Amino acid sequence: MSRVWDIPVHDSTRVRDVHVAAESASARAGLGPHRTAVATLVATELATNLLKHAGGGRIVINLVERAPVGAYAHGPSVQLVSLDHGPGIADVTVALRDGFTTAAASLGAGLGTCLRISNDFDLHSAPGRGTVAVARIDHEPASRHVRPDQRPTGPRAGGINVSLARAEYSGDAWSWVRAGTQVTLMLADGLGHGAKAAEASGAATEELRCAAHLSPAEILRRLHARLRPTRGAAVAVAQLDADAEQLCFAGVGNIGARLHTADGWKPLLSHPGIVGAHYPATVPVHRVPWRPDSLLVLHSDGLPSRWTPPNDTLLLARDPAVVAATVLRDAGSDARPVRDDTSLAVLAPDDRT
Repeated sequence: MSRVWDIPVHDSTRVRDVHVAAESASARAGLGPHRTAVATLVATELATNLLKHAGGGRIVINLVERAPVGAYAHGPSVQLVSLDHGPGIADVTVALRDGFTTAAASLGAGLGTCLRISNDFDLHSAPGRGTVAVARIDHEPASRHVRPDQRPTGPRAGGINVSLARAEYSGDAWSWVRAGTQVTLMLADGLGHGAKAAEASGAATEELRCAAHLSPAEILRRLHARLRPTRGAAVAVAQLDADAEQLCFAGVGNIGARLHTADGWKPLLSHPGIVGAHYPATVPVHRVPWRPDSLLVLHSDGLPSRWTPPNDTLLLARDPAVVAATVLRDAGSDARPVRDDTSLAVLAPDDRT
C-alpha cells in the first residue's frame, strides 16, 4: 500500500518531524544505517531550507520503485520532495555547490551536499514562484564515476503521491515497468480513500509487474480480474515503444492524462467504468506519436480538473518527479487543500537534465 509522509514545515519544531519521518520511511524501505543517515540528513537540510529561505513549505516523502524489469522489482527508494511558494533561488548553480549554505541554523550540508550524497537529486526554481526539490535515496550509494556511455538511457518516469488530510495511506498508486524496448506507466486510484482504497491500487501495482509484456488493453483486463476481490479502481495505462516512437494509452475511470508535444498540450481520454467492478465492453486505445520533446502527465481526480499544464521549458526538462511535484504545488495551496488522495506520474523520453 502507498505509505505517505506529508509534513507542513512552518516552524522549527517541524524539522524534527521531518527527520523522524525520513527515519520511518528508510526503515520501511529496508535501508541500512548509513543510507538511513543520508536520508535523514537530506530531509533535515531540505526542511531547514524551507524555513530559512522560503518562509515555509512542505516535505512529502514517498517510497518509489526504480524501473523494475518484468516481474523483478528492486527495493524501493526513499523519495524526499520539498515544495514551497517562496522567492526562488537567485543562482541555482551557486546554491548547488557542495557545502554552500547561508542559513545559520543549517547543518552546513547545503544543496550541493544533498546532490552529492543522494542517488538522484534535482530541483526547479523560478523567481517569485518558489522551488521544488526532489532527492531519492537508495540502498547503495550512487557511483559518481560512471562513464557517460555506461549511464542509464531511455525513457524515465517519476511522480508524487499525497493522501487526503495527510492520512497515513493514499488510495492512489503509480508504477512503471520496463519490458524489452517498452516502458509501461500505470496510475491507479482506488475507489474512495483510506486503507481499502490503498489495497485496490496496491494490487494493481503488484499485478503490473507480471503483465508489462501485454498491451494496455490486455493489462487492464488482467487488472480487472485481479481487482475483483477489492473495491476496484480507476486505472490508466500508458505504454511507450521507444523504437517505434509510439505511445499507446488506455484508461478506465476518471484518471486524467495530458500529453505535451511541440504543438502544446492535448488530453488523452479514459473510458467510464471501474476496474474490478464495472468494466466496459470495449476500452478505446489511443495511439499517438512520441517525439524527443514529448512528455506525459497522468493524474488522479484529486488534482483540480482545471489545472493548468506547465509551459516552462526549463521545468519540462527536469526530473519527471520535479515536474509532477511542481504541477501539484501550482494546482492548489495550503489554503485550499486537496479534496481527495492525489497522485501524478510523469513519463519523459530520456535523461535531459
